[in-house]
Amino acid sequence: MNLLESVYVALEGLKANKLRASLTMLGIIIGVGSVIAMLAIGQGMRKKMMTQIESMGTNVLMVFSGSTSRGGVMGGMGSRQNLTLDDADAILKGCPSIINAVPEASRNAQVKYGNKNTNTSILGSVPAFLSVRNFKLADGRVFNEREVKAMQKVAVIGPTTATNLFGTSNPVGKIISIKGSKFKIIGLLVAKGASSGFGGDPDDQVVVPVTTAMRRLFGLRYVRSINLEAKSMDVMDVATDEIKKVLRKTHKIADGADDDFTVRNQAEAMTMASDISGMITAFLGGIAAISLLVGGIGIMNIMLVSVTERTREIGIRMSVGARRHDIQTQFLVEALVISFVGGIMGILLGVLIAWIMGQATGWTIAITPFSVILSFGFSALIGIVFGIYPALKASRLDPIDALRYE
Repeated sequence: MNLLESVYVALEGLKANKLRASLTMLGIIIGVGSVIAMLAIGQGMRKKMMTQIESMGTNVLMVFSGSTSRGGVMGGMGSRQNLTLDDADAILKGCPSIINAVPEASRNAQVKYGNKNTNTSILGSVPAFLSVRNFKLADGRVFNEREVKAMQKVAVIGPTTATNLFGTSNPVGKIISIKGSKFKIIGLLVAKGASSGFGGDPDDQVVVPVTTAMRRLFGLRYVRSINLEAKSMDVMDVATDEIKKVLRKTHKIADGADDDFTVRNQAEAMTMASDISGMITAFLGGIAAISLLVGGIGIMNIMLVSVTERTREIGIRMSVGARRHDIQTQFLVEALVISFVGGIMGILLGVLIAWIMGQATGWTIAITPFSVILSFGFSALIGIVFGIYPALKASRLDPIDALRYE
């Protein structure tokens, strides 16, 4: 018996037991669909995280104050407040690899316009924040160095905040109230898309001169961080060394003593985000793969039942010349047909589930060819692995005992 005849006989056997074959196939369909959907969510999460980090600029370095230690307990990075506006100036002057230095101070506050109000992030910064943070203006202008030095009450507003306060009206030129102080809106930012934990939502903020934020609004002496723009990605390591030398000098840190600040760059953030999303994707895929494994066990159980029910049929086929190899091929092909058809239907189900979840939740969904090939290949492997034992059992039946079986 050739392969085509084996496939035909296998299909006839499945056709004779449609309900049982369909229920067996259901396990593979659910398993493959789960793997596709879970991997799509994981890959989408990774893609969104990478996009958010890249939107902040790939040649950006961030300086945070160091950690505190009280009673032997270490606080987190930034728990010590020691970065100043002078530090930003010193870095810009003393680091040849740095072309822009942007000190930032931020707090949340209630912003009002007329009878509308919203609680949003108030970011104190300098004009270069547009370049360093990769922002663009939709309308108006950004404040200038003169306005920063004079602690002017001017603001550039994010599109989400603008919608919350002004609806569809153009906010440029309007006067808003921040903690009781009147600020004139001079610029509107282009939407970047909400972040997923990397510095909050860049579209929902009000940016004011850093001096205004520190001295007129919040009474701060120190900045939260200093964002720095290097000349290129190639000089990131050199820039990091330059920054450390300058800050150790300005902070008067003795030789051999630990830094009281931390320097991070976007490459590190991207690597960390990639590692985290990779672990999450593997975890989700592993959970979904369990259901696919259960589907494979279902195939083996049904095939074993089928061997028992068709023992007499196997004996008759052997008595008229069928070889053990033919019997083995027939049952193995049946298992493969179930897994192949189930795999194809599972892929369609997985794509549908991923699409529905994306539409319902607003999550970013990314279905890659790799996830489809992996899921389908795994379903085929499941069919082979869990179909081998029933096929071997069928092929090893003694023809005489099989003919006597009732």
